[in-house]
Amino acid sequence: MNGRNSLPTNEIARYLPRLMLSFTFSIGFILHLLLFATAPMVSIIMEEMNLSHAEFGMVYSASMLSLVLFRIPWGFFGDRKGYMLSLRIALPLIAASSLARTFSPNFAVLLTSQVFLGLGLASIFPCLPMIVKEWSGGKSLGLATGIYISGFAAGNAAALGITPHLLPSMGWRSVLFLYSCLALLLSFLWWGWAKSSLKGTVGGQEKTFKKVMKDPLVWILLLFMSSAMGTYDTLATWMPKVLEMKNFSPALASFLPFGFFFAGPLVGWVSDRLKDRKKLVLLLGVFSAASISGINYAPLPYLPLGIFLAGFSTMGVLTIILAIPAETERFSSSIGTVIGLISSLGNLGPMIMPVVFGWLIDLTGAFQASVFFVALVAGATFLLGAGRLQSSGTK
Repeated sequence: MNGRNSLPTNEIARYLPRLMLSFTFSIGFILHLLLFATAPMVSIIMEEMNLSHAEFGMVYSASMLSLVLFRIPWGFFGDRKGYMLSLRIALPLIAASSLARTFSPNFAVLLTSQVFLGLGLASIFPCLPMIVKEWSGGKSLGLATGIYISGFAAGNAAALGITPHLLPSMGWRSVLFLYSCLALLLSFLWWGWAKSSLKGTVGGQEKTFKKVMKDPLVWILLLFMSSAMGTYDTLATWMPKVLEMKNFSPALASFLPFGFFFAGPLVGWVSDRLKDRKKLVLLLGVFSAASISGINYAPLPYLPLGIFLAGFSTMGVLTIILAIPAETERFSSSIGTVIGLISSLGNLGPMIMPVVFGWLIDLTGAFQASVFFVALVAGATFLLGAGRLQSSGTK
């Protein structure tokens, strides 16, 4: 067949689904690796560039704000031009901006590179479900979604777990350069090996957006997204402090991302077979409320299990959320728009919930009310929202 994006007809075509799904894991890995790589370098970068805590906070927030703002435009673009072109633009931009961050001579350049890094990374959430839609075979959307969800977790673990071990021998610029080379390699591989037979839609984007905004399922998914990401990010932020207040090692907080990693493929695999999204979300809602509440009182050896289940249940719901638009027929031409919208506005949870958690500790002088607050938000959202899934047109 002719055309650069046409599917080959020879034996190589048999391996394309595995290749493309491997790309989703790798892209998800790069997203979290680059986004969180600077966290272990805070003190080193601040000292070298003579930054205040507020200035470094701006550096981190710049990429997050850019990422949130540009997910919706990337979703539009992906629906209109296809994910192939979107990532052919975004992956080189990610590599270039991460390299610029590596060689930043001052605060202004570092801040600017973070803005452009967030701009490129913003394309990933809307594009990955489109890849899964085309290459999962239609019967394993949940598992394929879970694969790239585990990529996010692996990238996060690498950024926070491997980076501190590399810093003493390499220095922060060399570590970021190494990570930038991974992004550059991924960009070359995408340009050389990625394939797609899908074509973007032509025109009608304004009408499509209005239709998406009026769909009740979109708002349910947005509620789930905000609650799932807000719950996980809040626990990830405050769990070490809670463990210290309980006189346990903060290292036990690592069970939270372990739950994140295993949630994607396991919940995705179950969802492909169970098919009833309502029952699965209800079950995860019960697990999330119980496991998070149990953190207040669970002793060893049960506490690590509770922390693991908290990460597993919240990120399990995220897996279902991201799979639903790809398997819902009426969203077939607007997957990027739907994901871009809910993942952008869904950041309200991660912005608000950690602040409320800290405020409750200040107010009460203890952590129990804060933990119950997170458990209540997660449990109530998942349990009450699950009842609306079937009536809104999903499985």
